[in-house]
Amino acid sequence: MSDTQRTLIRGARLLGGPARDVLIDGETVAEVGDGLTAEGATVVEAEGRVLLPGLVDLHTHLREPGREDSETVLTGTRAAASGGFTAVHAMANTFPVADTAGVVEQVWRLGRASGYCDVQPVGAVTVGLGGKQLAELGAMHESAAGVVVFSDDGKCVDDAVIMRRALEYVKAFDGVIAQHAQEPRLTEGAQMNEGVVSAELGLAGWPAVAEESIIARDVLLAAHVGSRVHVCHLSTAGSVELVRWAKSKGWRVTAEVTPHHLLLTDELVRSYDPVYKVNPPLRTEQDVLALREALADGTIDCVATDHAPHPHEDKDCEWGAAAMGMVGLETALSVVQHTMVDTGLLDWSQVADRMSTRPAAIGRLPGHGRPVAAGEPANLTLLDPAHRAPVEPGAFASRSRNSPYRGLELPGRVTDTWLRGRATLRNGALV
Repeated sequence: MSDTQRTLIRGARLLGGPARDVLIDGETVAEVGDGLTAEGATVVEAEGRVLLPGLVDLHTHLREPGREDSETVLTGTRAAASGGFTAVHAMANTFPVADTAGVVEQVWRLGRASGYCDVQPVGAVTVGLGGKQLAELGAMHESAAGVVVFSDDGKCVDDAVIMRRALEYVKAFDGVIAQHAQEPRLTEGAQMNEGVVSAELGLAGWPAVAEESIIARDVLLAAHVGSRVHVCHLSTAGSVELVRWAKSKGWRVTAEVTPHHLLLTDELVRSYDPVYKVNPPLRTEQDVLALREALADGTIDCVATDHAPHPHEDKDCEWGAAAMGMVGLETALSVVQHTMVDTGLLDWSQVADRMSTRPAAIGRLPGHGRPVAAGEPANLTLLDPAHRAPVEPGAFASRSRNSPYRGLELPGRVTDTWLRGRATLRNGALV
């Protein structure tokens, strides 16, 4: 499709509201109105469907370079487009680690070549994710990739001095440190959430305080430095209260929650199915309800998938030997509809805020998270909310199949995605 191609989306419910027509001309939205016509335009009949700004994911593992058996930038961005995403942030725990300008530029260029969504690399905070020495934060920011988010995700920056120095460094260019909050000494050998279920199963527990203690320290450090900290994959009710307190102080703190922590609980671990093994672990029903309420009231800023693909052999094994992580790009919007929209906690305009506007603002992504309005970039997602079907990972665009939702009936189906006016997904099929 050329840049001059026009598309007329007819009768879509804009942010879940009244039906409108939307005309895309080239890379932008040309007009929003009723009864629009456009000679020669591709017409998409969207009656009953919801039109949202293109989704933005702050937390994706694309695995390339180094673990292309799990995912590549191409397959990961195809999965993203299938899930309605027009931009993703690629985490730094690749091989080699994305701790230099050269590696982040490689990932950025692979993203540009894929064409399915924008890929914004996340730079490592420390060299090799080792937690001992700051990585080349300035060089990564000044590279072609323009990195503004830094994270050792998969590992915690547990040294308070290193964390302070990182916050001080990125303050110079209004960057953000995205922390994987996990006190390592409190989680040695941990296999699941510490609680009733772990005690009954005899599995080493992962206490909530291991997450909460790091969050408490880091929001205090962010306040002291006057810098920005972002809490990755927040998972406990106590963590919610800490973030809520920090925000009440006016500190520069943001947080994300994953779809799986909005739906699944540690009761599923009773099956010993490693598909439910994840970091941070699935928590209790009380935690799940607290996370939903916090996303609804804005304490938690956004939904981020923590899409973590693994090859079959890393999950088809005994629990203790299995890798941690779940794929999530292609089911994220359905899980949010199920847990937040169909329960009345969020409307579709608020979903657009939590899954597009806010993550784009946190990641400083111009052109994403914008309103669906004339003159704005045509980064758009079209959803059929009435669709109901069991999840079938075998049909995923992702290279990996480690989804915890296999066979679970979820609502909603992304039918079309546009990246700057170009269809990446059309009628449920990748273009």
